[in-house]
Amino acid sequence: MYLDLDQFSSAHRRATVAATSADWTILLPFFNERDYLAATIASLATQTVRFRLVLIDNGSTDGSALVAEAAALAHGLDHVVLIERVAGKVAALKTGMTFAHTRWTATCDADTIYPPEYLAEAGRLLSRPGCVVAGAYFIEPDAGEVARAVEATAITLAGRLLPRQCHAGGAGQAFCTATLRSVGGFDPALWDYVLEDHEVINRTMTRGSMLYSRDFWCRPSMRDRDRESIRWTFVERLVYALAAPLAGDWFFHGFLGPRLQRRKLASHRIRERQFQVDEGLGFATPHPVL
Repeated sequence: MYLDLDQFSSAHRRATVAATSADWTILLPFFNERDYLAATIASLATQTVRFRLVLIDNGSTDGSALVAEAAALAHGLDHVVLIERVAGKVAALKTGMTFAHTRWTATCDADTIYPPEYLAEAGRLLSRPGCVVAGAYFIEPDAGEVARAVEATAITLAGRLLPRQCHAGGAGQAFCTATLRSVGGFDPALWDYVLEDHEVINRTMTRGSMLYSRDFWCRPSMRDRDRESIRWTFVERLVYALAAPLAGDWFFHGFLGPRLQRRKLASHRIRERQFQVDEGLGFATPHPVL
């Protein structure tokens, strides 16, 4: 559904048009995530550096945009709420990128909790020579320090041994904005399938390196996850491991893309849950709520 401008406060409109002096833009796309958005936004509000929050509703039918708006206002965040009715995370991220005018851009998920130093640590990584993207590792919602240390060791080791591969998902990626734009950013015309987080990293790493650290992590919310159908197969992962260093473009566009197309794994499939029907909808043009 479309949200009328009258549903949003004048304070929100002022925040939308205000210039930002922050180094960071956070892109937060969502679809029917009203149960998780408030906690995610609350965690982002604890960040130790300034940022602008770009919330992109990808056609929710559960009032998620109103929940996101209320949470952002409650925490006094510099934010904008957009409606992108073309189904799919890639389309939502493309719309969000039009509002990214800061040095760095982070992509976050609506059902993920971020520690206070999340953006600060990403900035430290991105400030290193040659680094154009940073990747955060995930720890389970109830994991302790030992489990976190194990995951930290695993991702930092993987980053050293396999430096031309992506080891972090889209909920935990942070980019040099200029570099991301220079390689085409998020665009359904370039890639409109699942695993967009890995494909965009392949393009971004043609301009520099991807770094990880023990202090760059995030924590998924407590929820049931049923994404098995949209993941790549063991064979696809194996070919990625072999091809990524030298033939990443071929892997995504000559090998993986056609396979995902045959499995009908377009970007909008990320929105599905077992209790939802695959809508397969193509909506109207982006509509910003200002």
